[in-house]
Amino acid sequence: MSVLVIGMSHNSAPVEILEQVARDSEGTVKLIREVVDNEHVVEATVLSTCNRIEVYAEVDRFHGSVEAISRMLLAASPELLDRLVPHLYVHYDDGAVSHLFHVASGLDSMVVGESQILGQAREALRVGQETGTVGPALNSLFQQALRVGKRSHAETDIDRAGPSLVTAALEQTTPHLGRSTGLRTMVIGAGAMAGLATAALQRAGAASIVIANRTPARAGRLAELYGGRAVGLDAVPAELAEVDLVVSCTDSTALMIDVDTVRAARTADRPLAIVDLALPRDVDHAVAAEPGVLLVDLATLAAELELAGERAEVAGVRRIVGEELSAFLAARHAASVTPTVVALRTMATGVVETELQRLAGRLPDLDDAARAEIEQAVRRVADKLLHQPTVRVKELANETGAVSYAAALAELFALDPEAVDAVTRAEGV
Repeated sequence: MSVLVIGMSHNSAPVEILEQVARDSEGTVKLIREVVDNEHVVEATVLSTCNRIEVYAEVDRFHGSVEAISRMLLAASPELLDRLVPHLYVHYDDGAVSHLFHVASGLDSMVVGESQILGQAREALRVGQETGTVGPALNSLFQQALRVGKRSHAETDIDRAGPSLVTAALEQTTPHLGRSTGLRTMVIGAGAMAGLATAALQRAGAASIVIANRTPARAGRLAELYGGRAVGLDAVPAELAEVDLVVSCTDSTALMIDVDTVRAARTADRPLAIVDLALPRDVDHAVAAEPGVLLVDLATLAAELELAGERAEVAGVRRIVGEELSAFLAARHAASVTPTVVALRTMATGVVETELQRLAGRLPDLDDAARAEIEQAVRRVADKLLHQPTVRVKELANETGAVSYAAALAELFALDPEAVDAVTRAEGV
């Protein structure tokens, strides 16, 4: 079995392309179930953020899995298939592990070093666990990736390499609004990104915060936490006329704010800034052309953010990722030959027991002391004969052709394939 990643992100596609494959929370769960129903897929989950969607799967076949999962990922826009396919990327086996470690550490983020990706990776693991589609392979991979991300932030200053996506977006509104404090603000949405936005607005000294959401209870909880006021989505047009800054980050597939709503709300000649962090977008792009209105969206951020390059803190995280990747792959490769080694030792133990029973039948008068000495000698010879081959096959597991070494060992000793498979199932390898 091997890990396969198929995805699309800000690194491979512009926002207008990413919008075509974006899924809301229900759509994400549906995609996970569709993927795991494929005959070649054993485990699956989806990492979905405002600027990436990636399918992680444990598969037993590469080509058939790639084709099928790619079709599922792009199923929402079959008429655009030829346009979307070139923006997909595929990582397999060791490459898939490396990719997730880079993602979790913040090295692959739109804003290098941002930490919210850790929460998003944790959410992908949780959703997969709750749907029953994450097993030992993906659980181990994601748990280790989360540890890599935590270590990167704990041992380096990667957090200083760039602000969070929310902070970066808010910083772009300051020149337009003329100030960053004392603003009347509204957040549309009540999910994780909305929580980050609300916290950032509170830290920035917002004069007031309105939380608008489809579910009043969720909006109320977030508003209570940050001293804001909760309203329903139907109140957005009226609230829009009263605020200086709007941050919209829902997982809706429909627009939250269109150009007509903005025009109706513009009763005074005052600046208005709208930050759209949703994918697909919450705000009609035509809003950007309205007088006195600034629209900051993911496309703007992708074009204008000055990403951290090979700064010292980034280099430090790359070193950590390299160390963790080497250790994880070494353990993973060694584990891949464990079933063969266990099957070999089991076979040897069976041979020893058979020969000792035969000896007992031929020499029934052998005293207990002599019998014990012979048994110990035979077992010791078997152990010594097997020791070097089993140690070497684990060492060679990290070199090119590792799978063939295990296969050669099984072939040379005529190991029963069913015995190897049984150990694999028992060990969860």
